[in-house]
Amino acid sequence: MSKIRLGVLGGGGDSLIGVLHRVASFMYDRYEIVGGVFNPNYDENIKFAKQIGISTERVYENFEKFINEEAAKPESERMEAVSVLTPNFLHFPMAKKLLENGFNVICEKPLTTSLEEAKELEALQKKNNTIFAVTYTYTGYPMVREMKNMIANGIIGEIHKVDLQYYQGWINPVIHDKEKRSKVWRLDPKKAGISSCIGDIGTHIFNMVEYVTGMEVKELLSDLNTLYDDNPLDIDGSILIRMSDKVKGLLRASQIATGDENNITVAIYGRKGALKWEQENPNYLYFLKDDEPRRLIKPGNVYNTDVSLDGTKLPAGHPEGIFDAMGNIYKGVAKALRGEKSFSGEFPTIYEGVRGMMFIEKVVESNKKGNVWISMENQ
Repeated sequence: MSKIRLGVLGGGGDSLIGVLHRVASFMYDRYEIVGGVFNPNYDENIKFAKQIGISTERVYENFEKFINEEAAKPESERMEAVSVLTPNFLHFPMAKKLLENGFNVICEKPLTTSLEEAKELEALQKKNNTIFAVTYTYTGYPMVREMKNMIANGIIGEIHKVDLQYYQGWINPVIHDKEKRSKVWRLDPKKAGISSCIGDIGTHIFNMVEYVTGMEVKELLSDLNTLYDDNPLDIDGSILIRMSDKVKGLLRASQIATGDENNITVAIYGRKGALKWEQENPNYLYFLKDDEPRRLIKPGNVYNTDVSLDGTKLPAGHPEGIFDAMGNIYKGVAKALRGEKSFSGEFPTIYEGVRGMMFIEKVVESNKKGNVWISMENQ
């Protein structure tokens, strides 16, 4: 089977996201990067393409030329999917043009900078019947998928409580310096949208809680912190959530958690047991019960479910990490593009992207209205 012709927008230079997506696309030998626009500076764009071994023939000066020339190519030659790895404010205009021209899209999160834009993309995607993935990376970990499957199969019983956090400290060196914080794009509403912390990392744990439980958040109440009056966007937040009358919990996200690196924890408590997972130790899924010792579940073993094993590339005992998680998302998209059988939840769809944008807007609204409950029902 021929490899999927992949184009990339953004992710040039020393971009972590760029490396992550490129490695992920190569992981299962399903894609070939054939061109794109990696950098707004054309000379740097060409230089980077040569650096990573991509022919410069389809490395374009800007996005407009990219669309015009790729859309004009016959279907047997044009790019089959395009990864959008640019800053938030460019996601919508780029994804919209791609959808209008019939391209399949893999887009970084948050999907857009507003719920209205997200819904417009969703309508376009449905109209053109294209594949659209939003890269909530952490859903690709084998043990996260094992957790989802265990919950769906009733292993922990009816869910009582959920508790998730995503703590980072990376913005500390910036936020306390007025000059520095005014130059960071993630703190600029024109580029980041209406939120920094919740839009950047809070959406990950929101997506995660809906992904693993199979339930949707119905209501939320948020309390956000900007730390300084001249900083317009949140850098820390706590959000109470209600998934039903009996299932409630807490989402916590921070970019000023001093000393923390990429501290994501997921805890789902049920009537018969609980499951706990940490992103910094992603091969360990803990199963807790009142009347038994804590049980450790690891990937690559015969006791794992099929969906977990399908996303496991190494024998038991060999660590797998974030590149593997993103690789599993790209693999899921490849299956969809080639019409192959796949598991439920192999990649986050545009629906999850829209839900993420709704979450951001409702969190900001709840905080602005004085920390009140806001409905998350689809509107």
